[in-house]
Amino acid sequence: MSGLAWQVGTVVSITTETPHAKSFTLSLPQWHRHRAGQHYTLRLTAPDGYQAQRSYSIASPPEQTGEVAFTVELIEEGEVSGYLFDGVQVGDQLEVRGPIGGYFVWDATPQAGPLLLVAGGSGVVPLMCMLRHRQRSGLRNPTVLLYSVRTPEEVIYQQELLAMAQADPSFSLVLTYTRQSPAGWTGNQRRLDAAMLQEAVGQLPTSPQCFICGPTGLVESAATLLAQHLQVPTAAIHTERFGPSGT
Repeated sequence: MSGLAWQVGTVVSITTETPHAKSFTLSLPQWHRHRAGQHYTLRLTAPDGYQAQRSYSIASPPEQTGEVAFTVELIEEGEVSGYLFDGVQVGDQLEVRGPIGGYFVWDATPQAGPLLLVAGGSGVVPLMCMLRHRQRSGLRNPTVLLYSVRTPEEVIYQQELLAMAQADPSFSLVLTYTRQSPAGWTGNQRRLDAAMLQEAVGQLPTSPQCFICGPTGLVESAATLLAQHLQVPTAAIHTERFGPSGT
């Protein structure tokens, strides 16, 4: 069976990440090692034959063999995310196909250089796969995650990211809150901008490989600022976006 053939996976765990995000781990009969940054397509079929498909980035690292995890954000009136949130339980089966994608990928190799990860909202999911892959591989290449969220409650993987940053001096977590910040917060409280990116790049010893994922507006702005304002080579800037332009 190829990685692009449909197969039925069994839900083995469901984790609530935030009030609007859950992680679903599936055990797969035909598991294929993925690259950090790839995704799967999930297909739901109703009793009357109606089908709906959505693509979800892989959250679990390639080292987590035999199963794959997706973190799904609940979308208002989203038929697939709504069903996953309200209708799926451990033991249920879901039809998936993957892994898919070859551009927005990062491999943890001994030659890996500095890494800049920029996320908006649930755009952190494929970047978390990269961070978990990096951690499992024992790499200590200088890495910064610049993560933009609206409120403290919406920081996906918050405790894991904080623990990762505390345990690894070569990894820096930089949060910015765009609507509400925690009490006593002295860090960034604005939308992502040139100064924020310049500070993040400045933490790295040389020009980094950059991976940016999130709403279209954030991704386009960050990519443009990195290329034009900070002179990061365009070949080193990888983007993945969702949602309408300007969000």
